[in-house]
Amino acid sequence: MSLLKLRVSMIGTLAFLIGLSTLFFAIILSFMGSLNIFVLIIIVVAFNLFQWLLAPYMIDAMYKVKPVTKDGNPKLYGIVKMLSQRTGIKMPKVMIARMPIPNAFAYGSPISGKKLAVTDTLLDTLEDEEVEAVIGHELGHLKHRDVQIMMFASVLPAIFFFIGYSFMLSAWFGGGRRQGEGGAAILIGIACMAIYWLLSLFVLGLSRLREYYADRHSVSVADDGARNLSEALAKIVSYSANVKRQPRNQVGLSNSFRSLFIADPERAGKDYQEIAKISGYSVDQKLVEEILSRKINTTDRILELFSTHPNIVKRLRALQKFG
Repeated sequence: MSLLKLRVSMIGTLAFLIGLSTLFFAIILSFMGSLNIFVLIIIVVAFNLFQWLLAPYMIDAMYKVKPVTKDGNPKLYGIVKMLSQRTGIKMPKVMIARMPIPNAFAYGSPISGKKLAVTDTLLDTLEDEEVEAVIGHELGHLKHRDVQIMMFASVLPAIFFFIGYSFMLSAWFGGGRRQGEGGAAILIGIACMAIYWLLSLFVLGLSRLREYYADRHSVSVADDGARNLSEALAKIVSYSANVKRQPRNQVGLSNSFRSLFIADPERAGKDYQEIAKISGYSVDQKLVEEILSRKINTTDRILELFSTHPNIVKRLRALQKFG
């Protein structure tokens, strides 16, 4: 997939999401009073903005993220600085997260500033050039403002969820002055929940596109980016799937913000099955090439619809085209 096609796909998906939401809003407003709905929309938007502003501090606390100084880890600091210059953006704050899985994520807000974090396990697992490719991917998210875009896109289905929830609660506990009013509220509530589910699929699709877009950026700024990022992703998936049972609360934390990660921890098991079928636990360029030759079945395509990240086989194939 070319860079132009990726941009068109991302813009098209976001435009369709906004257009579809506007249409559904107009239909709902034609049946119900606009004042209460607009008040609810304002509340939902305000809550999401508040969450966005405070999310970086929540992430720092949950993942035990600590800042990295030039003297503390000159190699990691130097890689981020070099790739930031190649990307053409201001260098983000460099962080290390204490987590038992190899991963990386970019995040931030106007209050906290832009941050790029890698886990200590990733630094222990990957080679330096693979770490560079992963950082190139995360810098791509910052350059493309993916955090802000996904925050905005996620608000749209959330609005319909709370509208539907509000109508259902009103019908169940509020009663109705006119006969049939409660039934109409329930039907509108169910319709809003269905719209929420549909729009959520589009948001997931947009999330997968942004991963391809960030992969493309890594290829453009990291040395031998396509090969190194391919091997890095294979190693991350392999390691994550074979991590021994984690404490229950730590697994939950990983899933809470999994759309931020370079690879989805929740998909690691499924992705690793694709790798393990080929040649056991070895992960190298030969293995990557063998993965590229695999066919993607209908089940894989369906599961991908509900994932924040692309199927590992499709993603590696795309990287080869980028290269």
